[in-house]
Amino acid sequence: MHDVIVLGAGLAGLSAARDLAAGGADVVVLEARERAGGRVEQELLADGRTVQWGGEVVAGWMHAYVELVAELGLRLEPSYTAIDLPPAWGADEGVAIGERAPWMDDADEADLIRLGAEFARLAGSVHPADPWSHPDARQLDRLSMGAWLRSQDARPGAIRHLDHMQRSLSIDSIERTSLLAQLRKEATAGAHGFYEESHWEHLRVAEGSATVALRMADELGERLRLGSVVVALGVTPSRCTAFLRDGERIEAEAVVCALPVGPLRDVMVSGLSEARLGSLHRQRSALAAKTVVAYPASFWDVGGATADGVWSSVWIQRDGVLSSLTPPERLGPWLATPEPLRRREFLDFLASLMGEEALDPILYGTRAWGVDPFTKGYVTGWRPGDVMAVGPLHGTHEPPFYMCGSDQWVAGYMEGAVRTGRDAASQALGRGPRYYSDPRPSANAFAPSTNSAAAIARE
Repeated sequence: MHDVIVLGAGLAGLSAARDLAAGGADVVVLEARERAGGRVEQELLADGRTVQWGGEVVAGWMHAYVELVAELGLRLEPSYTAIDLPPAWGADEGVAIGERAPWMDDADEADLIRLGAEFARLAGSVHPADPWSHPDARQLDRLSMGAWLRSQDARPGAIRHLDHMQRSLSIDSIERTSLLAQLRKEATAGAHGFYEESHWEHLRVAEGSATVALRMADELGERLRLGSVVVALGVTPSRCTAFLRDGERIEAEAVVCALPVGPLRDVMVSGLSEARLGSLHRQRSALAAKTVVAYPASFWDVGGATADGVWSSVWIQRDGVLSSLTPPERLGPWLATPEPLRRREFLDFLASLMGEEALDPILYGTRAWGVDPFTKGYVTGWRPGDVMAVGPLHGTHEPPFYMCGSDQWVAGYMEGAVRTGRDAASQALGRGPRYYSDPRPSANAFAPSTNSAAAIARE
């Protein structure tokens, strides 16, 4: 019998397990795949360049991730946002190069600034750890971003620009995104206004973002069990039991669940309160796919590109490597397209933006995170009404069951995985929240039981 079972070896599960092991707990990590990393994954090209198939970029204010990178002896460097190239726009109006979208005029630009200032003001009134306490929380959550923009008399060009930005991030459209969820997300980043790549995406791990996961997996060694598919989980005050697909049972005094909310719905869980399980099962993930191409060298004269087609954003991953996302509303057409045709259409799209050299990559590949059975999503999706429906139990624990993962933060992202993973480990070890004190202490600061893994580790 172990002290703690950790379900899932993505960034959240690995960071939780690493801290639990360092705290003296006997921990076992159960990962369904035959590799560690979850939604971070990389490949090494013959010339030594790393290609990232999953999450890539972070920001300096994402303290949990930045701290972990330093602990692992890795290095952060500027991302694509530091590259001095104008963006390309592939819109219905045709391809355009420049900072301004081809449908925008001076009046649209001014309106976008006005709307951003009002959005920042509203975001400043929302507590990122407790949006439910906002006096207008229910009303703000019922409103979609699109409905709010129309209530502000936004110009059509500004509305189109913001919907374009939503698609480029591979989250749901402004008509299917809660205003409160977006305010909470921006409040976490400092309430500056609408999403800015230079504020959210300006750093990357020089050695490759998946190296963060691989280093932690190496540290855990035999504590990590790959190919271990959990089909059921039983939780009692004194014992947690994970039932594997092959019939094996693994027992521990506590469990840290780092499964994404989609795959978690496939696990039969008993012993949790209806409220806790209901909150978890009410969450959604935005469904997306990622396409990556690599070339011998960078030949492009433009930076990030956006389009109105199936691929809604393209950016420079690193020298000679491009990344692209297909957003939720375009995933159906993307999946319905035969792979050879999908490849040809994507390379033709790149060539229209960047020139004929785009037609001959040395590497092309995709990851359909939205339909992968062990992810079923990319980042967290919050439709109108979802924040209130999920409720204040979001990101909280019910000892001896501790929950973590990018879905348990405000909006996903690698920071959310690491932040919640390390927080879950800290609370399981009886040390309280690691990064901030939740304004709802009864919801997120349970007292550890006397027979917890924490007590065993200290004996």
